[in-house]
Amino acid sequence: MQFDDDADLDTSEVKDVRTSRIPGGRATVGGGIIGFIALILGLFLGVGPDQLGLSSGGEEPAASASSAARVTQTCKKGADANTREDCRTVAVVNSVQDFWRSEYARRGGTYGNAATVMFSQRVPTACGSATSAVGPFYCPGDRQVYLDLGFFDELRTKFGSTGGPFAQAYVVAHEYGHHIQNLMGTLSRAQDGRTGADSNAVRVELQADCYAGVWARHATTTPDDRTGRPLLTRLTDEDIRDGLAAAAAVGDDRIQERFQGRVTPENWTHGSAAQRQQWFYEGYRTGDMARCNTFR
Repeated sequence: MQFDDDADLDTSEVKDVRTSRIPGGRATVGGGIIGFIALILGLFLGVGPDQLGLSSGGEEPAASASSAARVTQTCKKGADANTREDCRTVAVVNSVQDFWRSEYARRGGTYGNAATVMFSQRVPTACGSATSAVGPFYCPGDRQVYLDLGFFDELRTKFGSTGGPFAQAYVVAHEYGHHIQNLMGTLSRAQDGRTGADSNAVRVELQADCYAGVWARHATTTPDDRTGRPLLTRLTDEDIRDGLAAAAAVGDDRIQERFQGRVTPENWTHGSAAQRQQWFYEGYRTGDMARCNTFR
């Protein structure tokens, strides 16, 4: 996975509110099975933390501007994205939104941008206050993606993914898949309260995986708005394998087996490892968002 070294990164698409970490590491929600359930529900789910019962209900203090190095200061060029994880996230956000802007224009529509908020420990959102424990998520209330970069370490250490650079890109592209669903009016179909292998919650998540694959198919040919050249210049078969490994690692069956020792399909909210791989690859193979109708 390689970005154009000379490309200018658009940091206006990312809000960096990271703060210095407190001793003891990542914040958590509850403990034992409560924390586990929060993690399972929060991972890549297109709803806000208030709907997961994780909102603190209180106001969060504003992050100090000097508490962490900001991407606006450190992420200038594609070369930075090739060497720094936070800058790579900026570049992926730019690339994903370059594609969806062009795709919407091709279809005669107008794409509405969504910012990614990089945070640490805890963050206030229009969907309620959330901690890092809920994993990456999209909030339809403010149309923003929320991401603690520490999750990428957990993708490797806790969930068994290969965790390469494109595994991280898959996570970001999946969340922007939820943004597309929100723009199209399909995201709300996951909010009927049902779980299980055939639930709308699972179908929404699999469609977001498919949309991530559609972006991946076109990423190296979509011209960047600022240079007219693709921001992502190389994507290899190994990168796609990393994405597929990440998709499998966060399948409901894999997570349930790893953390509770048994698989309970009636509680699925995201789909199995095989399903997540299947739909990501369907999007990548066809490059056609019309092939991502998981509701049929």
